[in-house]
Amino acid sequence: MTHTLNGTLVRTVFVAALGGSLLGFDTAVIAGSTHGLTQMFNLSPSELGFTVSAALWGTVLGAMAAGSMGRVLGGRTSLLILASCYLISALGCAFSSSWTWLLIFRFVGGLGMGGSSVIAPVYIAEIAPAAWRGRLVGAFQINIIGGILLAYLSNYVIGMFALGELVEWRWQLGIAAAPAALFLVMLVGIPQSPRWLVAQARLEEAEQVLRKLGSEKPLGELASIRASLEGDAGPSSDRLFQWRYRRPILLALVLAMFNQLIGINAVLYYLNDIFAMAGFDRTSQNAQAVAVGATMLISTLIALSLIDKFGRRTLLLVGSVGLAICLAAIATIFHIQQYQSTLLMFLVGYVAFFSFSQGAVIWVYLSEIFPDRVRAQGQSLGSSTHWVMNAIVSAAFPVIATQSQSGPFFMFLVMVILQFLVVLMFFPETSGVRLEDIQRRLGTTEGSDTPVVVAREAQ
Repeated sequence: MTHTLNGTLVRTVFVAALGGSLLGFDTAVIAGSTHGLTQMFNLSPSELGFTVSAALWGTVLGAMAAGSMGRVLGGRTSLLILASCYLISALGCAFSSSWTWLLIFRFVGGLGMGGSSVIAPVYIAEIAPAAWRGRLVGAFQINIIGGILLAYLSNYVIGMFALGELVEWRWQLGIAAAPAALFLVMLVGIPQSPRWLVAQARLEEAEQVLRKLGSEKPLGELASIRASLEGDAGPSSDRLFQWRYRRPILLALVLAMFNQLIGINAVLYYLNDIFAMAGFDRTSQNAQAVAVGATMLISTLIALSLIDKFGRRTLLLVGSVGLAICLAAIATIFHIQQYQSTLLMFLVGYVAFFSFSQGAVIWVYLSEIFPDRVRAQGQSLGSSTHWVMNAIVSAAFPVIATQSQSGPFFMFLVMVILQFLVVLMFFPETSGVRLEDIQRRLGTTEGSDTPVVVAREAQ
């Protein structure tokens, strides 16, 4: 089907992708607050790890519930609920009177993070034309990285006011209320997904939305969507865990697990602490964090300009090689306790290669590999796995780093090597393929010749 990249489509993608900005901001802002929180609540390394991971356990629940919520309420309504979670969390953390209340409000923020990590990419994928899907879904990832950069920049600016660490962390965590409120207001003006409308038998509305989004043959596209949904219909059509969905399920689980086992979010959450381990002062920590965030944004933009041309699989393989080199260098620096001045360079390289590969690919890939009937559930599975591993790794990082500064980075290095091998042997390419065709190529419809096609695309 042919599409025009019109203003309505661009505006809708832009608003939905803003959920990524809040996700990125809430993900990274804790990096500047760890020392202040430790002082305020007298936290041990394990308690600090639990404080950081409290939001992440919320993301697990949010991601698990998001599939059902998206299927019942649709993408737009679901995003409105999740935006409210971000707003409540930011205000609650800023005014927390105890460690317990802080954990509760971080958990609420995690619900928003986990839910938006599922709903927003699926929503964008369902409204995006196949030729631009990688770049448009990638807008969500751009916003995540932009949010991370804003969080580091916000921490740096707030730190310049010398408020004192016992007050500073409240401003750092509470400032997110402003973009959360803006996101909530802007969501009101976007449409529901045409695929969700078709699933609800609201065909006239679906056709109108397709026209607004730039479809030049809305009736033909509507028929294609209906055929896809009807072809997957049946008494068990809404159950993800079926034998015919085994390939996309395994791909989602593996991709999501490696995304965190290579350590990216642990590094982002404890970035200031990592610089502190190398002997940098607090002002330098915040400034260098901004440099890391800027690098992530630039690398993500480069990756998303190439993701539809060179493909998802190629980016994963190239990025894994670069990640391995940088992690080996970082682990060696902490092991031999020398060359600390080069740490920033290798950390910048690490986040650059991650953003170029895993960071740019994961949400695009997860939004593509499941058929319509279980797409939200499949995205939820992948996202839930991502957040579970994130919570485990992030909670364990300060405890392991206390015992061995180089230990976590050697572990991440091993995971990167394993990831390279798994992607090389098992991951198919999805770039430029319509969602309905990906469904057939992965063998999730009756009569698919899966082994031949997948093997050919993996070459």
